[in-house]
Amino acid sequence: MTVTQFLHAALLVQDLERSRQFYGELLGLTECPRPFDFSGAWYQIGPQQLHIMVSPEYSAQQADQERWGRNRHVALAVSNLEDCQTQLKAAGVTYQLSHSGRAALFVHDPDGNIIELSQVDAPSSQN
Repeated sequence: MTVTQFLHAALLVQDLERSRQFYGELLGLTECPRPFDFSGAWYQIGPQQLHIMVSPEYSAQQADQERWGRNRHVALAVSNLEDCQTQLKAAGVTYQLSHSGRAALFVHDPDGNIIELSQVDAPSSQN
């Protein structure tokens, strides 16, 4: 067996519209078409996707309440972590800075899934 690429991650949520506000409006992800008729939304992030699927009984579990990054999470790259912090604060969303000291933070989506926003500098161009 040879795994050649990462395609997508899927998260369960209870309320699709609430999740669309979080992922689409707050995080600014672009929703893309999906070929299925069950309740959910797909977001394109570069060549990969994030799939949101509705499960009315879903309840997120968090093993480590103090360090959110030590729980199951999905990590997304951002170009400016300070801008993210400003937007999250303005929206009244609680977040936790990475305990490692690197430029990253952790935030819960409306259903308790943990999302890491990690600053990744743009690659330098070679002349």
